[in-house]
Amino acid sequence: MKKSLIALAALAASGAVMAQSSVTLYGVLDTGVSYFKGDDSVYGLTKTGGNTNSRLGFRGVEDLGNGLKATFNLEAGINVDDGTGYMARDARDTGFQFRRISTVGLAGNFGEVRLGRELTASYNAVSRYDVFGDTGLGGSLAWKRAYASRTENAVSYYSPVFSGFKAGVNYGFGEKKSASNNRYLGLGFFYDNGPLSLGLGYDYANRGHNADGINATGAAVNTPNLTTWQLGGAYNFGVAKVMAFYKQTKEEAPGANTSDKFKTFGLGVSAPVGAAGEVRAAYNNYRISPNAGSTQKANQLSLGYVHNLSKRTALYGTYAYIKNDKKNNAGLQLSGAMTGAGLSNSGAQHGLQAGIRHAF
Repeated sequence: MKKSLIALAALAASGAVMAQSSVTLYGVLDTGVSYFKGDDSVYGLTKTGGNTNSRLGFRGVEDLGNGLKATFNLEAGINVDDGTGYMARDARDTGFQFRRISTVGLAGNFGEVRLGRELTASYNAVSRYDVFGDTGLGGSLAWKRAYASRTENAVSYYSPVFSGFKAGVNYGFGEKKSASNNRYLGLGFFYDNGPLSLGLGYDYANRGHNADGINATGAAVNTPNLTTWQLGGAYNFGVAKVMAFYKQTKEEAPGANTSDKFKTFGLGVSAPVGAAGEVRAAYNNYRISPNAGSTQKANQLSLGYVHNLSKRTALYGTYAYIKNDKKNNAGLQLSGAMTGAGLSNSGAQHGLQAGIRHAF
């Protein structure tokens, strides 16, 4: 009898401990058919998502008492078209890796500290003002060129929310022979209060932190130092949500007196259609200012529609058009443009996507 009582007590204690811990499996599968028209016509299945990037992840929390919690998050990218992973360390490796997020940390009344690889606070603060979520062919190229949206080997801190304000900082260690190389420092500031939302970000990446410094053959390459300022905001009027952002990245080649600037201005609007639909529209203006030579320009227009079949499943369609001032100047193509499409003689490219997204 006594042994039975002891066993019951142990089981109850175990249940209490288990009740204070949780692990969640989550993911998104998103793919569809894409068509691109520039110098040539190319079509096929979208790899990484036209509405939301596909992923598989695990996150968990353990209550340590006195308001302190242990946290972790592992998240890997998936190419739904062929089942392989994406965001591998370099072009030689296409295996399944937790390269989207890989963190462990502590959270409490002081905020949260995380160690590992994750999206930067600067990126999170401003990329949310791209109405297409920086995803699919309608997404802005602001974060696709000359920018590292993730940092690794990093210590990150996020403050609690004070009257709508929140701040985050990331510091990525170089972990190279020369500790002064491959470092990253970034700051992100968030303000969310009712219909108004604002964001401000700063990044400094020393010699292309997170570019890994190797190419497809494994040869070492020098990538430029990057300094980025970005800010954005949104206001929800109820019948429509309007958002805008500005981003400037300066590239400076190591050991050379050369620099390029990549500037983006984006304006977007989203509006509900009935109980299950949403229409989106965006305009992006790009300017590349090399150290020598004239400024190169491009303009992008995007229009999309999302129809939610349920809370987890949606159908979507997107059309986008980009026009460079000259074919061989900026040479910017739509996000995710398939190899071979290229640009027309006038420097233009069209794109269409239609697909399905399911979250779990």
